[in-house]
Amino acid sequence: MTTAARLLDVLRGQRQELLGFLERLALAESPSTNRPAQRPAFDQLAEALERLQFAPRLLPGRASGGQLYARPQERNRARPIQLLLGHIDTVWPQGTLADMPVRLEGDRLRGPGVYDMKGGLTQIVFALRALRELDLEMPVTPVVFVNSDEEIGSRESTRHIRRLARMADRAYVLEPSLGLEGRLKTARKGIGRFTLTVKGKAAHAGLNPEAGASAILELSHQIQRLFALNDPAAGVSVNVGMIDGGINPNVVAPESRAVIDVRVPTHEAARRVEQAIRALTPVTPGVSLKVEGAIGRPPMEHTPAGDSLWQAARTRGLELGLQLEQASAGGGSDGNTTSQYTATLDGLGPVGDGAHAHHEYVVVDKLIERAALLALLLLEPPLRGSLAS
Repeated sequence: MTTAARLLDVLRGQRQELLGFLERLALAESPSTNRPAQRPAFDQLAEALERLQFAPRLLPGRASGGQLYARPQERNRARPIQLLLGHIDTVWPQGTLADMPVRLEGDRLRGPGVYDMKGGLTQIVFALRALRELDLEMPVTPVVFVNSDEEIGSRESTRHIRRLARMADRAYVLEPSLGLEGRLKTARKGIGRFTLTVKGKAAHAGLNPEAGASAILELSHQIQRLFALNDPAAGVSVNVGMIDGGINPNVVAPESRAVIDVRVPTHEAARRVEQAIRALTPVTPGVSLKVEGAIGRPPMEHTPAGDSLWQAARTRGLELGLQLEQASAGGGSDGNTTSQYTATLDGLGPVGDGAHAHHEYVVVDKLIERAALLALLLLEPPLRGSLAS
């Protein structure tokens, strides 16, 4: 029996335990903005990893619920590391279970966070468990990092992710796969958030409007300039998603602002769009502009090492009878960060649908297959030395 078949056999035998683990993890609601609520889910993961002879440690957070870091209790320090990356936080507020219960319907497990991304966390635990049960030695030491602020930008955890990625031979990101085909994410767009503030001059709209300078009028001009930066063919999107301003209908608006979302496929596109936003100049006499913000998540672009990792996944998938495909994603993840420093494969998490939606679910049989795929990838030899990343 091949290694792939043995792993799949072990994991299928653990179906009920795997399902129960994911159910309990989903029942431990862990919204990004509720720090105390995240602790039970962290504790469940830490206990599972400790049973696998890992040494888990919860790194405290100031603005977040902290991060879980775990490495094997016994390890060969001369070996490189491979990073297993995920997040415990979800977009769902506390109490969502009342309207969106965790339930099994056929081969689909539904519930808040099962797809994004507690299914991926479950895969980490059970892939490591299967390797341990079969006594399969990994030539690259696995370390696990799970943060609690990914859904709100990973502002506090990014420094830890950068540090680990710099040391790692590769990073496996257990975000959900793309589409029901289960495509792996080998590229992601970079994401920027900008705020444009317009300062004008107030005046009575009926008595002396000419004495004022309308910040709203100016913002209307700038919004058109911003939308003109869109380039669908090049994969660049610029969206003014929020605007506000003014103080009363009978007052020439002294201030207005717009919040801008930017998605870019390459570092060059990021530089070009950011430069264009910062170069905006006023059209209306008597107003001034202020631009704040930046490209917060850099693009995850193709690299030789990343492509090598994708080819390894494709080959390992065939051993499991899976015809894997790759794709580029418009949304960002912590894989955007790791890809700046090491070979990264994203979207290794569950197959399903409904990320951030009320019909969220995972396909249980495919969850088992993805755990087997992850286990096989953890057996890959080091990339560095054979191919520069």
